[in-house]
Amino acid sequence: MSPTPAARRLRLGLPRRVFSQVLLMQLAIAAGVAVLATGLFLAPLSEQLDDQAMRRALAIAQTTAAQPQIAEDLQSSRPTRDGPVQVEAERIRRASGAEYVVIMNKQGIRWSHTDLEEIGKRVSTDPSAALAGHEVMQIDSGTLGRSARGKVPLRDADGTIIGAVSVGIEYDSVRARLINAIPGLFAYAGGALAVGALAAYVISRRVQRQTRDLAFSDISALLAEREAMLHGIREGVVALDRGGRIRLLNDEAQRLLALDAEAIGQPLDTALGPGRTTDVLAGRVTGTDLLTVRGQRVLVANRMPTDDGGAVATLRDRTELEQLGRELDSTRGLIDALRAQDHEHANRMHTLLGLLELEMYDDAVEFVGEVVGDHRATAEQVTEKIHDPLLAALLVGKATVAAERGVALWISDDTLLPDRLIDPRGLVTVVGNLVDNALDAVAGTPHARVEVTLRAEGRTAILRIRDTGPGIPAEQRELIFTEGWSTKKPPAHGKRGIGLALVRRLAERQGGRAEVGEAVGGGAEFTVVLPEALTEPGMAPEALTEPGIAPESATGANGATGAPDATSSADAARTTTMEESR
Repeated sequence: MSPTPAARRLRLGLPRRVFSQVLLMQLAIAAGVAVLATGLFLAPLSEQLDDQAMRRALAIAQTTAAQPQIAEDLQSSRPTRDGPVQVEAERIRRASGAEYVVIMNKQGIRWSHTDLEEIGKRVSTDPSAALAGHEVMQIDSGTLGRSARGKVPLRDADGTIIGAVSVGIEYDSVRARLINAIPGLFAYAGGALAVGALAAYVISRRVQRQTRDLAFSDISALLAEREAMLHGIREGVVALDRGGRIRLLNDEAQRLLALDAEAIGQPLDTALGPGRTTDVLAGRVTGTDLLTVRGQRVLVANRMPTDDGGAVATLRDRTELEQLGRELDSTRGLIDALRAQDHEHANRMHTLLGLLELEMYDDAVEFVGEVVGDHRATAEQVTEKIHDPLLAALLVGKATVAAERGVALWISDDTLLPDRLIDPRGLVTVVGNLVDNALDAVAGTPHARVEVTLRAEGRTAILRIRDTGPGIPAEQRELIFTEGWSTKKPPAHGKRGIGLALVRRLAERQGGRAEVGEAVGGGAEFTVVLPEALTEPGMAPEALTEPGIAPESATGANGATGAPDATSSADAARTTTMEESR
């Protein structure tokens, strides 16, 4: 015969399911408590019944000894079967239900007994304690077997001890009372056990629903998998309880939020501090795929409430994606600018070809000089006032884009920025964002103009950008610096509302400020103040020695500083606009 399949073999030991194990443990506890309670009740019950029987026997003996006629009959009669003492003792025995009532003299000779053959004989137990004047209660064995006894001295009218009275209660009746009480006690214990079993079943069913009928090993495996998953995924997970305290923080969330494991158990406002990130995670800002900035990172947050009143929030790092998106937008802008230049260049070439065919050589030379002079004048105007090559290249490229969009980008006469920037890339981000916003604001308006002012006061850099657009209402001038707030249509790669937030974050990180007001003549005027943005005169800027910035970026191809040509300006603008934010 084939062996029994493993799946059908009888499994010994505890069941695997949480429901079954909890039910069995609770039933075992309920049964143990019932048995223990019954035992603890039975033990004193037996002693109480014995004590009651002895006290009853003693009370009968005391009542018998208190009758003066019995003392007189004991002294005046002989111990006979029909003597007055025997008759009175039997009357008392029948009336009280005692097993025996024995009256004896000082020598221990019985004057009465249930067994008539024992009258006139000495008692079988020691009466000395009673004859000495003491009352005695005991469980003892005599001629009639085991009984609960009470003995008292018998006194005459003068109080002299002349004998003793011994009364016995049949011990079997005491035991019968105990046995008769056991069924009722077991009934109560069984009822209590049934109630406990029902409660155990209800609790176990609730545990079964909450654990989804899993085994303890399955729960342990799930917890291990949960820990591995939470700490292995490249998405931040933050779990909050109903009080807003952090109860879970995986490794990615710690990295994105710049927190450590000590933040677990702290309120969210304490761990993160005030700001949009805290408001998003706490649920004070609602929506899906909410953008927020934490440090230098652009995060996308989603929050899901839980049944216990808490919430679970997920965080995705969109910093690289935003950089790629901004690079794509910048590339598209440059392509549009190059397309416009190509179209304009074709027109100029046709004009030049016509002048040559008409043999108007002097006019052709003059025309070429004017065209080249315009480009060179724009580049020279920028580089004469802005000595940092990254910023100069950025503004030359922005000027080309502005011209293609019909906007005049003007560098003010007050502009003068030496080549001593500590973090030129940070300033490139600020300028790029503000110029792009200004170009978007004035595009399509008559006489569109954007004016850029960059100047240094000691080690402080001051940036002002004015435009002739519609301006910003006073009630929105603080709101525009909030992450995720924007009036523009979202680009294809994601969402807007990050650029101005990054501008203010960069300014505040350097101890400065970023604000917006109304420009003279209408439009908006953005002002950014960056203290300690420049080095002392004579010191080399640290930013130029950072990794990722080639030393050649400060010089032309021939190694000398000066105005970059159109190609180098476009390349530099393409490089720097990768750092911009919208």
